[in-house]
Amino acid sequence: MAEPIITSEKPSTTPLLDPPSRIVCHVCQKQFSQYTCPRCNSRYCSLHCYKSHNLRCTESFMRENVEGELGQLGPDDETKQKMLDILKRFHSEEEADGMVDDQAGSTLSEETIQKVLSGGQVSFDDLSAEEKKLFQKAVASGELSKMIKPWDPWWLKPSARTIAFSKEGTQLIKPLANEEESMSTEDDLESNQASEIPPGPDTPLPPVSKLSSTRPSPTLAVHLVDIIYSYCFTLRLYNGDWLSDATGSAMVLLSVSSVLGQGGQPETILEALSYCLEQTCSPAFRQMGGLQFGLGLTDDVITLLTLGTPALLCLLCDLQRMVQAGERELKSEKPRKSRRAEIRSKLKLAERKNYFIMCWVHEQPGEAWSSLAAIVKAEKGSALNYEAAASRPGKVDKKAEPRSKVLIQEIK
Repeated sequence: MAEPIITSEKPSTTPLLDPPSRIVCHVCQKQFSQYTCPRCNSRYCSLHCYKSHNLRCTESFMRENVEGELGQLGPDDETKQKMLDILKRFHSEEEADGMVDDQAGSTLSEETIQKVLSGGQVSFDDLSAEEKKLFQKAVASGELSKMIKPWDPWWLKPSARTIAFSKEGTQLIKPLANEEESMSTEDDLESNQASEIPPGPDTPLPPVSKLSSTRPSPTLAVHLVDIIYSYCFTLRLYNGDWLSDATGSAMVLLSVSSVLGQGGQPETILEALSYCLEQTCSPAFRQMGGLQFGLGLTDDVITLLTLGTPALLCLLCDLQRMVQAGERELKSEKPRKSRRAEIRSKLKLAERKNYFIMCWVHEQPGEAWSSLAAIVKAEKGSALNYEAAASRPGKVDKKAEPRSKVLIQEIK
């Protein structure tokens, strides 16, 4: 008989925003680090240290994300014209404000315009200094984001409520294999991403007792919450298409997850959510929406737990594929040898941890997830209540404060 999940509704006595280990900031070497850069995995303590730790790293992160999303857009005439209109409109605004020198001529070179209209690929490095300036301004204003179709998370689709698995953990309904030609690993991954729900395990899942001689920790339920949150964060950051940058997606996952990325062992739901929310509000990710975005991700966690074991297995399988694709992509790149070995080691460890959690989830009784979802919902409610009270200076009722005095602050 599967062991019941042991959870606790008592708030953690551990300080909310303390990381599982105390590591000194890699930049200033004075303060304890609180955050991890999703690009180079360096630890830092503040916005100032984030901006100064690696100029190429900070400048390229958002640019690569935007370029990746724009690269998915079909080169139809309407899309090309929209892009040109946006850049021309910004040029007109700058001329009206006196920001563009009269001798500078047209901001968009004839060469760039012709390349776009002919369907050619234009990279950021192909742009002139003035064109780069306008492009970055369009990104900052949100104009370009209007051209990207919003992604609908698979766990919010009606089909997510009808996933079925066998007793061994494999899907009961699978797509027919193409007998004429076998699909490559990359084609297979693209097919999986195009489908509405990510596929579950291909082979039966072994019992946890076959993977470890010791009894599973009662805090695995807490670790699962950390992993679900980090997965949802990564997919929403990449608009559902983690395959466009598998290594980057895997590194973002590890930077948000204390369990997979930092070897953390959170003991309560409150501690797990606190670490995830802290990373969400960090300088590297605050453009996503900060605390409000993080609380929305908490709703995603609740939804997935409510869907039960089948949806959780699909999530963990998709996460496994993401990490494995990151490893393969890393092999084809040529970063520094020592750096590549370190990242691959982290990805391998995350892969093993995730697989163990997957096998453990498969063994748990279905009713356990509704109880866990209720605890996550209660912790989110406590955070919202305290945030509302803290936003009214001089009117904070000390009796209304959570017993653990939780406070998530966004870094300005």
